[in-house]
Amino acid sequence: MTNPFDPKAFEDLARRMADAMPPQFAALRADMEANFKSVLQAGLAKLDLVTRQEFDVQAGVLARTREKLEALEARLASMEAQKSAGG
Repeated sequence: MTNPFDPKAFEDLARRMADAMPPQFAALRADMEANFKSVLQAGLAKLDLVTRQEFDVQAGVLARTREKLEALEARLASMEAQKSAGG
């Protein structure tokens, strides 16, 4: 699976985390930012995630499947009603 995350989002988040560091750690800021980015990428890479596009496709499939199921349930109920009325 490809990485569904924008690398710029990692950089932005890592930068914000590094910016949140106390001023006395300013000398370590660049190193901390790189480490935050690596940790974030590694952690998210372990998750079983899909892209928004893949999610939207599957949500559409599910919606169509629900519609078909509801139609079949209505058809079955109609057939059961006919059987009860006629038999």
